[in-house]
Amino acid sequence: MTESNELRLLPWAGPDDKPCYLSADTPAGYLSRLADNTEKIQLGLASELLAHALEVLADEESDPEELRLLATDLTGDLRNAVRVATSRGDRLG
Repeated sequence: MTESNELRLLPWAGPDDKPCYLSADTPAGYLSRLADNTEKIQLGLASELLAHALEVLADEESDPEELRLLATDLTGDLRNAVRVATSRGDRLG
């Protein structure tokens, strides 16, 4: 759990793609719950994108534009998943 004097890395970025942090005494606060829900959504979307990626890669007729879009989407979801993993690891200590 996050100590009261520790910062929680939030699952979204701020201006210039810089990390956002939350200083909170309790994980039951509004922003903490919003962050938890956002993490859940991000990981769910990443799972769906992974399934889609497997379909696209299995299709030998996928064109370069479709593959480029897929790579872009996978990069974004991987960034989100790493941010979630980092945040959760930090909270575990």
